[in-house]
Amino acid sequence: MSVLVGRKAPLFNAPAVVDGNRIVPDFQLESLIGSQTIVLYFYPKDFSGICPKELLAFQQQLPEFEKRNCAVLACSTDSDVSHKAWLNTPVADGGIQGVTYPLISDFTKTITAQYGSWRRIRLQRSGHLICDGPMIPYRGLFIIDKNGLVQHQVVNFFTLVRSVKDALRMVDTLHRFQEQGEVCEVEL
Repeated sequence: MSVLVGRKAPLFNAPAVVDGNRIVPDFQLESLIGSQTIVLYFYPKDFSGICPKELLAFQQQLPEFEKRNCAVLACSTDSDVSHKAWLNTPVADGGIQGVTYPLISDFTKTITAQYGSWRRIRLQRSGHLICDGPMIPYRGLFIIDKNGLVQHQVVNFFTLVRSVKDALRMVDTLHRFQEQGEVCEVEL
């Protein structure tokens, strides 16, 4: 896995489901750069056991991210059609109905490879992928500042779920440093 911290975030143009039900064939990360901080996270797959709780937790805290002028984006290697079906499935049935932030479809697997959220996979200079493991992403989370620089990166194994509270804390830390040159105190 390559370290992206301090480097320009890899840009992408991919299908996404936005507002919980509308497929956009060409969602562009670049459209948010310059105006918002971005939390981009990768999850293994739609209709899985752990993922719904995590996506719903980000949705529950979405107003807190929005107060901080921060966009939340989720990405997996499932298709946009699969994303839409999952978004239309009630929570009681294992779905994520009610999630409104964009779900990006990395069906080609190139975004996940560019962000280093793969297990044993490499993106060759030719653009071809070489993989000897499951073709699903790890749980990567990246915070991208308004200038398009990756400021925070963490990648977990499939079974280790992230803390939404910690993602908010990292956004607050970034903003405090950018505005005041100070860092937040250590939280135990």
